[in-house]
Amino acid sequence: MKLDRPRLYVDFNEMQSDKRVLLSKTDSKLDSEGNVIQLSEGLSVYIYQDDPDIDGQDDNLIADGTCVKNDANDWSRLARWSCEIDQLGIRHQSDIPKLDQES
Repeated sequence: MKLDRPRLYVDFNEMQSDKRVLLSKTDSKLDSEGNVIQLSEGLSVYIYQDDPDIDGQDDNLIADGTCVKNDANDWSRLARWSCEIDQLGIRHQSDIPKLDQES
Protein backbone atom coordinates (compact mmCIF):
# COMPACT_ATOMS: atom_id res chain seq x y z
CA MET A 1 0.00 0.00 0.00
CA LYS A 2 1.40 3.36 -1.01
CA LEU A 3 1.93 5.77 1.87
CA ASP A 4 -0.54 8.62 2.15
CA ARG A 5 2.32 11.16 2.30
CA PRO A 6 6.12 11.17 2.73
CA ARG A 7 6.92 9.67 6.13
CA LEU A 8 9.98 8.89 8.24
CA TYR A 9 10.63 5.24 9.03
CA VAL A 10 10.69 4.25 12.70
CA ASP A 11 10.70 0.98 14.60
CA PHE A 12 7.67 0.94 16.89
CA ASN A 13 9.49 -1.69 18.97
CA GLU A 14 11.69 1.23 20.13
CA MET A 15 8.99 2.97 22.14
CA GLN A 16 10.29 5.04 25.05
CA SER A 17 6.78 5.43 26.43
CA ASP A 18 3.25 4.89 25.15
CA LYS A 19 3.48 8.20 23.22
CA ARG A 20 7.18 8.47 22.32
CA VAL A 21 9.28 6.50 19.83
CA LEU A 22 12.95 6.83 18.89
CA LEU A 23 13.40 8.73 15.64
CA SER A 24 17.08 9.19 14.77
CA LYS A 25 20.67 9.08 16.01
CA THR A 26 21.56 11.99 13.70
CA ASP A 27 20.17 15.43 12.87
CA SER A 28 18.77 14.37 9.50
CA LYS A 29 16.79 11.46 8.16
CA LEU A 30 15.57 10.33 4.73
CA ASP A 31 11.82 10.23 4.26
CA SER A 32 9.98 7.55 2.30
CA GLU A 33 10.50 9.51 -0.95
CA GLY A 34 14.25 9.96 -0.45
CA ASN A 35 14.16 13.59 0.73
CA VAL A 36 16.58 14.63 3.45
CA ILE A 37 14.66 15.99 6.43
CA GLN A 38 16.56 18.16 8.92
CA LEU A 39 15.26 17.32 12.37
CA SER A 40 14.68 20.08 14.90
CA GLU A 41 12.79 20.63 18.13
CA GLY A 42 9.07 21.05 17.46
CA LEU A 43 9.15 19.91 13.82
CA SER A 44 5.91 18.18 12.78
CA VAL A 45 6.74 14.70 11.52
CA TYR A 46 4.84 11.83 9.93
CA ILE A 47 6.19 8.38 10.76
CA TYR A 48 5.58 4.79 9.68
CA GLN A 49 6.69 1.19 9.96
CA ASP A 50 5.89 -1.48 7.41
CA ASP A 51 3.51 -4.09 8.80
CA PRO A 52 2.12 -6.77 6.48
CA ASP A 53 -1.34 -8.08 7.30
CA ILE A 54 -2.27 -11.73 7.76
CA ASP A 55 -2.33 -12.22 3.97
CA GLY A 56 1.09 -10.60 3.47
CA GLN A 57 -0.36 -7.36 2.09
CA ASP A 58 1.26 -4.12 3.24
CA ASP A 59 -0.74 -2.25 5.88
CA ASN A 60 1.74 0.23 7.32
CA LEU A 61 1.60 1.36 10.91
CA ILE A 62 1.50 5.16 10.87
CA ALA A 63 1.46 8.04 13.32
CA ASP A 64 1.92 11.79 13.33
CA GLY A 65 3.79 13.76 15.93
CA THR A 66 6.42 16.24 16.94
CA CYS A 67 10.19 15.91 16.88
CA VAL A 68 11.72 16.28 20.36
CA LYS A 69 15.31 16.13 21.60
CA ASN A 70 15.96 12.83 23.35
CA ASP A 71 17.40 13.61 26.78
CA ALA A 72 16.83 10.17 28.27
CA ASN A 73 19.61 8.57 30.28
CA ASP A 74 18.61 4.96 29.72
CA TRP A 75 18.78 2.32 26.95
CA SER A 76 17.64 4.93 24.40
CA ARG A 77 20.32 7.54 25.14
CA LEU A 78 22.21 6.93 21.85
CA ALA A 79 19.31 8.38 19.86
CA ARG A 80 19.42 12.14 19.42
CA TRP A 81 15.75 12.58 18.41
CA SER A 82 12.41 11.08 19.36
CA CYS A 83 8.88 11.57 18.08
CA GLU A 84 6.14 12.56 20.52
CA ILE A 85 3.07 10.90 18.98
CA ASP A 86 -0.12 12.96 18.77
CA GLN A 87 -3.54 12.11 20.23
CA LEU A 88 -4.49 9.90 17.25
CA GLY A 89 -1.79 7.43 18.27
CA ILE A 90 -0.39 4.59 16.20
CA ARG A 91 -2.81 3.10 13.68
CA HIS A 92 -2.83 1.02 10.55
CA GLN A 93 -2.89 2.93 7.30
CA SER A 94 -6.00 1.00 6.25
CA ASP A 95 -7.81 2.59 9.22
CA ILE A 96 -7.59 6.13 7.81
CA PRO A 97 -10.00 7.43 5.16
CA LYS A 98 -8.78 6.67 1.66
CA LEU A 99 -8.33 10.20 0.35
CA ASP A 100 -5.82 9.61 -2.42
CA GLN A 101 -3.80 6.57 -1.33
CA GLU A 102 -4.05 4.74 -4.63
CA SER A 103 -2.44 7.40 -6.83
